[in-house]
Amino acid sequence: MGLVGDGCVLIFDCGSTNIRAVAVNPLGEFIAYASRPNSPSPQPGGEPGWLIWDFGEIWRKVCEVSREVSRVVDPRDIRAVTIITWGADGAPIKRSGELTYPPISWQCPRTREIAEKITEHISAWEIFRITGYQIISFNTLFKIIWLRMRAPKALEEADTWLMMPGLIANKLTGEFHIDPTSASTMMAMDLGKRDWSPRMLELANLDPSFFPEWKEPGEIVGYLTEDAAKECGLRPGIPVIVGGHDTQFAIFGSGAGSGDIVLSSGTWEILGLRMPSYNPSERAFKEGIIIEADVERGFWNPQFLMIASAVIEWIMQNFYRDLGGRRYESIIEEARSVPPGSEGIIFIPSFVSESGPLRKYNVLGSIIGLNLGSTRAQIIRAAFEGLTFQMREALRILSEAMGVKADKIYVVGGGSRNDLWNQMRADATGLHVVVPRGREAAPIGAALISLVGLGYYRSIDEARKNFFGEEKIFTPVLENKSVYDSIFGKYLEVLERLK
Repeated sequence: MGLVGDGCVLIFDCGSTNIRAVAVNPLGEFIAYASRPNSPSPQPGGEPGWLIWDFGEIWRKVCEVSREVSRVVDPRDIRAVTIITWGADGAPIKRSGELTYPPISWQCPRTREIAEKITEHISAWEIFRITGYQIISFNTLFKIIWLRMRAPKALEEADTWLMMPGLIANKLTGEFHIDPTSASTMMAMDLGKRDWSPRMLELANLDPSFFPEWKEPGEIVGYLTEDAAKECGLRPGIPVIVGGHDTQFAIFGSGAGSGDIVLSSGTWEILGLRMPSYNPSERAFKEGIIIEADVERGFWNPQFLMIASAVIEWIMQNFYRDLGGRRYESIIEEARSVPPGSEGIIFIPSFVSESGPLRKYNVLGSIIGLNLGSTRAQIIRAAFEGLTFQMREALRILSEAMGVKADKIYVVGGGSRNDLWNQMRADATGLHVVVPRGREAAPIGAALISLVGLGYYRSIDEARKNFFGEEKIFTPVLENKSVYDSIFGKYLEVLERLK
């Protein structure tokens, strides 16, 4: 099926904080957009702190944003639908489409004890060698083990397991599938083979037959049913194209090539790269790197996961409540008024991360160097510098561990809109920071693979030529780099004292 005239593809970009529908034309331009907030819910009847996703609520919001977009774009011009979501979360499901247990949220603490005890059965190094994953308590396999121990009927009554993109695709088409980008967040794949690991599944007393058919990004899962079309305000029968995990689609959708470094900056930051080989080295393991399957077969994404704009949100909530709707623009202007070094204030973001570049320090978030004359502008500047230091360390470790030499960094996501921060990144690393035209790289990547899957473009390379251009480039100011070298040396001294 080809795309003609003014046709477009509709991307359901479902994150853990927002559910969005984005209509994208064949040039990679957004032509309509709708969004609803998303968040996990306390589990009814569960223990305090248990969090789940209300999948009925998620589906309702998917339908709402779809109908909103279809009031702007003629539904006859929407030629395909694709879904990308956050990773790690999924649910057991019957062939009827009924969930036997709600999706457990990655924010839920219930699997921590299982994660702590997993090395009684398999070493952390062996897990990394097979799956590319560190032991992170919210990994999907731990949730399946928890269900096996605490809610065994949920698995016994289920016919299969779907990750979040598969759950939404099932509502749209009635079909079942799993894609490698989402599955690579489960800690259950033999990542080098892009297939299941019987050794890992054995830990949950499962075998590969429990899971649905593999589908690669760009393949057709199925076609929109009459019921789903009515709820979503779309035409029945349009193809639903395989998407997957938003992180890998952001890396893919940045326009980065083999060996290029990409920073996807949002609530969390993912610093990753596209590599044409799977190399789970001992150095990568010791440094806390994780590796996931790239959207394109034959590539892998070594990466660091780090807290990012959530830190800025915390500062705005606690120091900038007096500002109105333009709070973010206001804090950037205040930060810009403070020179590099933040007048001696050092802001340590929370490095308590199970896979972060500075996890070895195990240091709680801290603000150091305050005095009676300190201002909130100095604090916000220090926060951006602290997050930049975190990224710089991740870049150094990732480059050394994976044997790449970067000459630029592609920056995508919400954090790419902050010119001050982009210049800070360039100055701190001494590298050019490239912000592609399509800053929302995850839906761009999903649209690109959809158009290839539809046959509008004959190949990924052909699609790339039409999608990427008009980059904004931030050139490092070398005098500032020497200043940041000195500042970040102090960060390391502070971290050594605090650990």
